[in-house]
Amino acid sequence: MVVSEETLAEKLAAVRPFLDERQWRLLLGAEARALGHGGIAVVTRASGAARSTVAGGMREIRAGVVPDGRVRAVGAGRPTVRDAQPGVGDALEGLVAPVTRGDPMSALRWTTKSLRALSRGLAGKGFTASPRTVAWLLRKAGYRLRAVVKTKEGASHPDRDAQFVYINELAEVFLADGQPVVSLDCKKKELVGEYANKGREYQPTGEPVLVNGHDFPAGVPKAIPYGVYDIGADEGWVSVGVDHETSAFAVNTLRTWWEQMGRDRYPDATRLLITADGGGSNGYRRRAWKVELARFAVEAGLDITVCHFPPGTSSRVGDWRGRFTGV
Repeated sequence: MVVSEETLAEKLAAVRPFLDERQWRLLLGAEARALGHGGIAVVTRASGAARSTVAGGMREIRAGVVPDGRVRAVGAGRPTVRDAQPGVGDALEGLVAPVTRGDPMSALRWTTKSLRALSRGLAGKGFTASPRTVAWLLRKAGYRLRAVVKTKEGASHPDRDAQFVYINELAEVFLADGQPVVSLDCKKKELVGEYANKGREYQPTGEPVLVNGHDFPAGVPKAIPYGVYDIGADEGWVSVGVDHETSAFAVNTLRTWWEQMGRDRYPDATRLLITADGGGSNGYRRRAWKVELARFAVEAGLDITVCHFPPGTSSRVGDWRGRFTGV
């Protein structure tokens, strides 16, 4: 059956939007070859493509083209910036090297210079590279844009692990004997009033919650939550103050917990173990903390033992729920 030139033109126009450069060229070549003598001229007129494109497609069909994932022939397209501008990679490395983070021998490195700044720096050295090209060059060189990570620590005390082992074993002894073990700590303070806090919540579109433009308190109280975590019962207690974080407030939080929860939960208790970090109002150097704690011990009739953690550690609830296994 002979296909008219108009019909061929309609078919080619219908499939053209769905074909890439190579697929289009091969289709034209296959149609021209199927038409035989004069097929190149017919397909050229019907498709509107260049005669060289149709002829090239026919040559590829005759040569036995195989799928290889390429769109253009090898060598086609513009050369890469590294080929067109020899030395651009070394120039970029020279710009980035002074501020490179991480191990220089690692396969993954990162930089904090912006792409625009690096593009301008290359321009100053006589190279032309857009910010997107700079990003491509950095990826090829093994760089990634990363933020800093707090990992460096000072020297660790040789008995640091032994301290934690001691606290853990002592807590297990108290718990096995039915004696209360609590973790005491002051939590994050918050300004009371129309001040910005982190986090988001659902609000009607176009109606955000309006707060003060500055976080300077103007005569408003500050909420100071002090927490007591009962490790044995896996339950917490929080007292909120509006004055200052003092040792008296810390011990009063413990006193309130004992009077409202602890005494009923541990009616036969004779001892109490407190774990706390080494600083703040419950720090091991605070004399007021020791005086107030001694006063509470007399009031409650308890022998109180306090274990402070080494510097740089915390008594957060999540830490201790994982540390005391089986509790």
